[in-house]
Formats: sequence, C-alpha cells, structure tokens
Amino acid sequence: MNYTLNQLQIFLKIVQTKSVTKASEELNLTQPAVSIQLKNLQDQFDIPLTEVVGRKIYITDFGLEIAEAAENIINQVYAINYKTLAYKGQLTGRLKISVVSTGKYVMPYFLTEFMQQHDGIDLLMDVTNKNKVIESLENNEIDFALVSILPSKLNIEKMDLLQNKLYLVGSSEKKLQKLTSTKEIFKDLPLIFRENGSGTRQTMENFIERNKISALKKMELTSNEAVKQALLAGLGYSIMPLIGIKNELHNNELQIIPIKGLPIKTTWSLIWLKGKKHSPVSKSFLEYLKKEKSQIVQNKFSWYEQY
Repeated sequence: MNYTLNQLQIFLKIVQTKSVTKASEELNLTQPAVSIQLKNLQDQFDIPLTEVVGRKIYITDFGLEIAEAAENIINQVYAINYKTLAYKGQLTGRLKISVVSTGKYVMPYFLTEFMQQHDGIDLLMDVTNKNKVIESLENNEIDFALVSILPSKLNIEKMDLLQNKLYLVGSSEKKLQKLTSTKEIFKDLPLIFRENGSGTRQTMENFIERNKISALKKMELTSNEAVKQALLAGLGYSIMPLIGIKNELHNNELQIIPIKGLPIKTTWSLIWLKGKKHSPVSKSFLEYLKKEKSQIVQNKFSWYEQY
C-alpha cells in the first residue's frame, strides 16, 4: 500500500461532500486534480471505494470504512503535530468556523493576523448556506459561525463584527428608465434569487413581502458568486450584500439602483452556543477579536462608508 496522507484527505472530503466537484471547491483544487488522486487511491484496493450512477457519485460500504479509518489517521497526524508544537510552548489546535457564503468576503480579514501569530493552529472554515451553518452550530460541530441573520431557535452568544448592507444591483450596461415607485421597478425587473436556505434570499423575500411587491422571478442560483456573474452578464437584478461587489462597483461593471427602503442593514455576527466550553484556541481567538476588531474594520472596510 502506497497511499498518501493527501489522498486520504481528498477522499475524506469527497465522502463528506458526496461530490468530486464540491470537494475540489472546498480544497481549492481543480476537479481533474481531485479525480486523479481519487483514482490513485482506488488503485491501491481491489474493492471499489465509489460507484458512479448517472452523473452522481456514491460511496460503497467499503469506501465508508476506509473513510472512517482515514479520518482517524488524519486526526492522529494532527495530534502529533499539536503535541510537537505544544512541547515548544506554542498555542496549538484546530479552529473550526462555519461561514454563510457571503461571509467569505468578511471572515478572512478577521483571521489573517491571528493565524500569522499562531503557526500551530489549523483553520477549518466551511463556507455554505445559512441552514447548513446553523445545523453545524446546533450539532456543536464547530467553534463559531458567522451569520448576518441570527437564528431564532438557538440559545447563543455573539460578537458583532461588521454592518451588512444590501442593495438592489444590476449590470452597469443596463440603462433604467426613471420609475416613480418601488413597485414599478420590481414589476419590470427580472430578479435573480439565491437558493432556499440562503440568508440573502431570506432578507430579499422579507423585503418583497414587507413592501407588498409583485416581483418577476427570473432564476434561482446557488451561490453569491453565481448571482454576481449572472448580473454582470445582464441576466437580471438582485438584492445583494455590498461586501461582495466592491471590485465590480469600483470598475463600473455593476450599479446600485437607488430605491426606497434600501439598503437593508443587518450585522455580521460571530456566534456560538451559549455555555460552550471554549478550547484554548477558540478562547484566544475571541480575546484577539475583542482587542482588534475595531482596528480591522477601520483598516479593511473603510470603503463601506461611501455607500
């Protein structure tokens, strides 16, 4: 057997996501690279690890056993690394954070310096939709979650990090006629929605319902990035967080359409289960944020103020 730790990590991610494509996205690898490593691992065994039916991948019973063993091996490797660093007096361990998809434009700025200060910490950051973020928090699978809409049915504690602003956005190439009311605007605009379970979609639907707007639903996309690309292509309009369109506004590729009731303002908050016993790593991260968050906002998000 000549399988590598990298192959085991990739296979475990495929099992967790049930998709080569999603695994490649979460690992920041190309899909062909992930497929090659899966094949190289499979070549070590006479029994199949996966089955492909149609275009969907399924993990065999044998594959699930190998995945469980792989997870144990990877955990042991982490433990060895942590023990070595701890012996040297360094802060060690894993920091596990689940972030709603638009939060990927926010959370890294609050992590960078902390991670640079502590080489012994491994960051596990899952970027997904709001429903899955809350599910991970509820199951106590993570240390923290970053959300812009607080869960109503969980007993949590929080630390507010940054204001979130949502505007109606479209391609700058589309010239809109002057319309007199919000209802007129939405009557004529093809709208692009995020998928069910998205916090952005929830905010957008609440705005439409609150203002008794009859909206022309055009399409539904499963990521903020996909929505942004659709807007750039001129396929429609959407209510989007300002945080994700900085460059497109600066380059005059997207425009903010001023209408009454917008922007919608919420707050990016780091949340955790009330009463959670924090590890030394997560406790240290909270202390770091309390001390540095205001400076981070000032240094990295001052451009926010012009909108």
